Amino acid sequence: MLFLLKIQFFGKHLQHVSCYAYVFKDIFMKIATYNVNGINARLPVLLKWLEESRPDVACLQELKAPDEKFPLEAITDAGYQALWHGQKSWNGVAILTRGDKTALETGRGLAGDPEDVQSRYLEAEFNGITIGCLYLPNGNPAPGPKFDYKLSWMQRLEQHAKTLISARKPTLLCGDFNVIPTALDAYKAERWVDDALFRPETHEAFERLLDQGWTDALRKLNPDTVIYTYWDYFRQAYRRNAGLRIDHFLLNKDLEKRLTAAGVDDYVRGWEKTSDHAPVWVEIQG
Repeated sequence: MLFLLKIQFFGKHLQHVSCYAYVFKDIFMKIATYNVNGINARLPVLLKWLEESRPDVACLQELKAPDEKFPLEAITDAGYQALWHGQKSWNGVAILTRGDKTALETGRGLAGDPEDVQSRYLEAEFNGITIGCLYLPNGNPAPGPKFDYKLSWMQRLEQHAKTLISARKPTLLCGDFNVIPTALDAYKAERWVDDALFRPETHEAFERLLDQGWTDALRKLNPDTVIYTYWDYFRQAYRRNAGLRIDHFLLNKDLEKRLTAAGVDDYVRGWEKTSDHAPVWVEIQG
């Protein structure tokens, strides 16, 4: 933010002289990710959160709406521009940007499988940062065809992420990864050992991604804290805080150095008719 200060000087021979000094204050960009679990069904919740949290960028997953059913007018009225990649009844991702400036789309979908028609990846550039918004497949039941698709998709993501890393531009990947990284990230982790989100194959794929040079932003700033981003609708999971951490921000080295804060708006999970996920956010300096 730029402030213009008027400074006045008075003296014996200098009655009144004004000069102006420019003072720069640190600028932060707040970027959020939120699995909305049906953008039209949860639209009041989304709009309320956008008004209260006011992220500069909001990456959304699981729109569950085809392109023509995206609620653009309501999003625009809330002060946001939008890019989206929808799909009827399932999947779907979007990138919202606050103000009049729309993000520049740089890609949708992942290369490597021409028969894959699922809307799970959208990429754009905004204010000099490349942002990849993703909704990684769940993969259950595992083993099985859905788990095979999950691992295949992760392999394609790994290849694309390698390209992004090599570009050496400020870049992040965020969204619902459907990956529980460690036992710290699950309530009663022993119950998840056979789940697609926690199986060894999933962990190995996620670790290969991190080994490229990506940093898990939430864990970087909260190495030993129990943090959840998802709570099931059943058995009062939110009230018992029986959750999972499956929504992540991965930052390359350029952005890791500018990371100042990260958190979860977990209170949103307690709202009426809300998603089973909560918004996750980071603040980037400069």
